[in-house]
Amino acid sequence: MAPRSSDLARQTTVTASLVICIVGSMIGVGVFGGTPIAQAAGGALAADSTLLAPATPAFSIWSVVYAGLVAFTVWQWRPSQRSSGRQRSLGWIVSVSMVLNAAWILSVQAGWLFVSVLVILALLVTLVLAFLRYSRTRAGSWVEAVVVDGTLGLYLGWTSVAVCANIAAALKVSGFVGFGLRPEIWSVAVLAVVAIVGIALAIKGHGRIALAAAIAWGLAWITVGRSSDAPESFPTAIAAAVAAALVLGAAITVRARTVRAGAGLRRGGA
Repeated sequence: MAPRSSDLARQTTVTASLVICIVGSMIGVGVFGGTPIAQAAGGALAADSTLLAPATPAFSIWSVVYAGLVAFTVWQWRPSQRSSGRQRSLGWIVSVSMVLNAAWILSVQAGWLFVSVLVILALLVTLVLAFLRYSRTRAGSWVEAVVVDGTLGLYLGWTSVAVCANIAAALKVSGFVGFGLRPEIWSVAVLAVVAIVGIALAIKGHGRIALAAAIAWGLAWITVGRSSDAPESFPTAIAAAVAAALVLGAAITVRARTVRAGAGLRRGGA
């Protein structure tokens, strides 16, 4: 495709958004004087705050996501990517997601939990839209598959789990008591929904492993948190483990079938 004047604007905006995202993340870990996320908003998002809060090591996935976003930003500056159809469909969306990421951190820092819920829901919608767009076409190389598909898959997968923890924290702070139902009923129900959504994404995305792995990662650390730290909950721990296995298993199964189908078509064409 021939370059357009808007291509340079897109590349520049993505880069500026990455800077905003990185600065926001630094504030989120307390580098620039901000309160670490686990301690902000009265500890509402700490690893022991709700039944759906993943154990602390789970959050290390952000380092991988941020590294991937840096790689994505560098990749989109390659001459071959300036007028790439994939970049044109994804660049602005990824840019919005990075700004929303920073906005989420700042809203939590300010103690605005319900605002943070709205922001992370907007982030989730943005990443789903990106997923639907990059799932339409295959990456042109294994590098692009890792830098673009892999990064955005991890980003969406982790956010899918984080949004549940965020909503649970906001509801707890608001005094929500679950209409008299036991907390475990709610946590297991939410985890069942996460499993269904994860399986649906695996099918829609033809078994994208990075996406499923990130969801399974978050769910596995919920299992660890609820089996080794307060508030302990055996039903929640088991439900999270089962959900993680189902999502990852679905992605592997779909991916294997897709690969076999592709191999069959190549043999038939030969």
